[in-house]
Amino acid sequence: MKFLIVSLNYKPELTGSGPYSGGFAEALAARGHEVEVIAGKPFYPQWKLFKGYSAWRWSRSFENGVSVLRCPLFIPAKVGGLTRLLHYASFAVTAFIPTLWRALRFRPDMIVNVAPTLMSGPACLIAARLGRARTQLHIQDFEIEAGFATGQLGESSLTGRLAMRFGNWVIGAFDYTTTISPAMCRKLLGKGRRPETIYELRNWAEIEHITPSDHSGFRAEWAISTPHVALYSGSIAKKQGIDVLIEVARHLAHRKDLSFVICGNGPTEDELRLAASDLRNIQFRNLQPIERLGEVLNLATIHLLPQKTDAADLVLPSKLTNILASGKPVVVGSAPGTGLAEEIVGCGIAVAPENPQAMADAIETLIEDRDAYREMAANARHRAITFWHRDMILDNYERKLRHWMEPAAVSAG
Repeated sequence: MKFLIVSLNYKPELTGSGPYSGGFAEALAARGHEVEVIAGKPFYPQWKLFKGYSAWRWSRSFENGVSVLRCPLFIPAKVGGLTRLLHYASFAVTAFIPTLWRALRFRPDMIVNVAPTLMSGPACLIAARLGRARTQLHIQDFEIEAGFATGQLGESSLTGRLAMRFGNWVIGAFDYTTTISPAMCRKLLGKGRRPETIYELRNWAEIEHITPSDHSGFRAEWAISTPHVALYSGSIAKKQGIDVLIEVARHLAHRKDLSFVICGNGPTEDELRLAASDLRNIQFRNLQPIERLGEVLNLATIHLLPQKTDAADLVLPSKLTNILASGKPVVVGSAPGTGLAEEIVGCGIAVAPENPQAMADAIETLIEDRDAYREMAANARHRAITFWHRDMILDNYERKLRHWMEPAAVSAG
């Protein structure tokens, strides 16, 4: 099959949806499919253009079997509701003509738009009409609702209402919708999608490259002497709700056997560092190269995964897959019954979101109860292998594709 994938975020970005869009495209190419990608210039999570890329030129490259056209885009110095919308819109504009052109020249069987951003959806829909292709909307993040949850977009404002109306129209216009968790699939049902047009296409864990170990070179490099480390690794932005971790560290400052490490970058990094400036049990480190991801994750005794209360089921944090692959328990800030809480049953502890005392108590429970710790650690690795193995996910997706491409398959949302 021929795929045209339109994705704002793409490799070499290290976190968020970018590495998964890149991995998806390259995995399809490795399985014999022809794949072209239209992507933005890499910027995430620092919200700064990566070195070696031109801000205002289109560029083409051939990366691991995939033809990649990178489009210029506006990258705001300060990320807010309006600037984020302008950022999304800039990609939609610069990717519009290339999407139509490649649909006519490449003649893909399937055009896949990755959200965020939904704004590039209309180009994909028009391109599909021109090239007589099927369309798939792959949702990594319900971006509009996430904007409401973080306060960057007013739900009752004119902009918010128009954005929601536009988003719901895009979601309903694609032939098929895929997303990364059962809870997010249920949300698509709530938006009026028919069940036969919804499919759960999970992000996968790097099972072969991330294996459980009690040793990490970062212990020596970062001068960590405590026996236990509570680790957050990923992007640092409002929707992650990471500010709660500062208060968690403050609650546990009396413990001399525990260090906190926040390994990441993002737009709220400076304010987070300032809030923690009086604490001696926490350190901040930059995101590390993908080749050392396993070492970073194996630094942890316990992984931390906070989440904003209002962001529940709008996204399943992509970092969870590799956290579980590392075979270490995780403490998540997610209410019972939410998608994130359901995913880690038996592999960690879910506590009330944005509640530092509850998260601190859970960390101490895991440190003190070694039997429970060992059981959850083993369950975490088993869960990753069972539910997030790349080959299984891709095998199932290809089977679904064959069904979709049959003449009688449902092709309207």
